[in-house]
Amino acid sequence: MADATTTGANENGQSGATGRKRMIAGIVLALLVVGGGFFYWRSTLVEDTDDAQINGHLIQISSRIAGQVIHVNVDENQYVTKGTVIAELDPRDFEVAVQNAEAAVASAEAAAQAAKVTVPITTVNTGSNLRSANADVSGASATVQQAEHQLIAAQARVSEARANNFKAQSDLERYRPLVAKDVISKQQFDAAVSAADATKAALANALAGEQAAQSAVKIAHDHETQAQAMLHYAQTAPQQIEAQNARARQAMAQVEAAKAQLEQAKLNLSYTRIVAPVNGIITRKSLEINQNVSVGQNLMTLVSLDDLWVTANFKETQLRHIRPGQKVEIDVDATGKTYAGRVTQIGGATGSVLSLFPPENATGNYVKVVQRVPVRIDFTDLKDEDGNHLLRPGLSVEPTVEIH
Repeated sequence: MADATTTGANENGQSGATGRKRMIAGIVLALLVVGGGFFYWRSTLVEDTDDAQINGHLIQISSRIAGQVIHVNVDENQYVTKGTVIAELDPRDFEVAVQNAEAAVASAEAAAQAAKVTVPITTVNTGSNLRSANADVSGASATVQQAEHQLIAAQARVSEARANNFKAQSDLERYRPLVAKDVISKQQFDAAVSAADATKAALANALAGEQAAQSAVKIAHDHETQAQAMLHYAQTAPQQIEAQNARARQAMAQVEAAKAQLEQAKLNLSYTRIVAPVNGIITRKSLEINQNVSVGQNLMTLVSLDDLWVTANFKETQLRHIRPGQKVEIDVDATGKTYAGRVTQIGGATGSVLSLFPPENATGNYVKVVQRVPVRIDFTDLKDEDGNHLLRPGLSVEPTVEIH
């Protein structure tokens, strides 16, 4: 009995040891299968890297005008939403500039209205002036003809008076010896003297009339010349109207320029309120009340948290199958969460080439080093997974790209 019992115990012990060995072998085999599958998955279906970080927009907040700070409404590391007033500058100078610009617009509009009204007035006046100038030229020409005819008549009267005077003087000279010899009476001689004096006076009068007629002709010609000049000026009516239209357009252009200056003044006034361009966190704030700021001066940095992406530096040997559009799982160390993403861009050069001091391999001491190329990965579920804005630019992540 004792031998039978001992034999049974040995058989049970051997069968138990054999079962444990089989179980261990099965576990090892399963681990090998899982490890082989994981190795196959990692080597053929995905590409990953731990050289990656979150990037975002770092917006430098600056002033678009020079002024004195009267309010600072944010603190360091404060979260602000788009449109939040970050700081305010003294607006009084810019309010005065707006009032001046409004007055300039009103003045320009009044001048433009006056120029606009002058256009039809100029049209009517130039038409009237043209008709009047034509009439003046016709009247002046008629006056010239009349004066010339009067001159001819005056010249005829001079000829007649000169002939009468010649006859009277000749008769007087003939009567002188006769009266001395008492051939004619003293009365006849006195009559001859009177006739000679009369014809002499008539000649002087005729000569004066001729001179007056010559002057009248000259004056008539001058009037005719003046009338023709006025006619020539009146004939420029289209040019005068166009010039007035040009002045009206210029006045309208000045109105537009004044309005543009008003808009600029209003813009400058609006720039006294410095607002956040996007949602984000305020950092590197260097702005204090009563500080005088200049145009373009950096006042603080706004870190945008709405537009984040991942820059993953993959080895050049990993880029063979990476393409834009491939899905990516992004593990974030800071949150312990996994986010979904998509490859959007592959860098145009390696990180070493884009560095501040690119390597120089022309010295003959070249050693081949596996290079890394930046790959941009955009989040596809950031709004759903990061509603509390836990992600920050610079955080380390581990992206896994599904290449098949």
